Amino acid sequence: MATTHLKGNVVNLAGNDVNVGDLAPIVKVVAKDLSEIQVGGEQGKAQVVVVVPSLDTPVCAAETRRFNTEAAQIENASVTVVSMDLPFAMGRFCTTEGIENLEVGSDFRNKDFANAYGVLIADGPLAGVTARAIFVIDANGKVAYKDICNEITEEPNYDGALAAIKDAADTSCCGTCQ
Repeated sequence: MATTHLKGNVVNLAGNDVNVGDLAPIVKVVAKDLSEIQVGGEQGKAQVVVVVPSLDTPVCAAETRRFNTEAAQIENASVTVVSMDLPFAMGRFCTTEGIENLEVGSDFRNKDFANAYGVLIADGPLAGVTARAIFVIDANGKVAYKDICNEITEEPNYDGALAAIKDAADTSCCGTCQ
């Protein structure tokens, strides 16, 4: 079972163990307008899935703002932030924060995403929400980068994630190297 930490305390994660090189599970999350957003699988472009516990925290908000400005500007890549927030709260957050360059999706209904990607917090005070993680999925639907943050209360490795996004979105390759 994978683990992370919350203020130094070990937190167990539930769900499947998805690793670099694996096919990214196809899962639907709920958009702020209650429609569905599909993440994972082959989509012909790089996908960045930014996983946060809740947009209503300073660290999650800062992370979402940064990906809205940096990752969303990378050509041939889409960015989806997934949390357990209700769609209405996500919509309010995006309006207030000026988030326009990425999608937000909620896993509140069935926790399908959190279980499929192994980021469901299984115990401790945040049990039932998602851990902080980033998955980069290449155009062919394979996981190219995975970072489950070691400490939930800290921001992720932006440099590593942004480099992985640029690599996964690079269309200059003939396709045989992926």
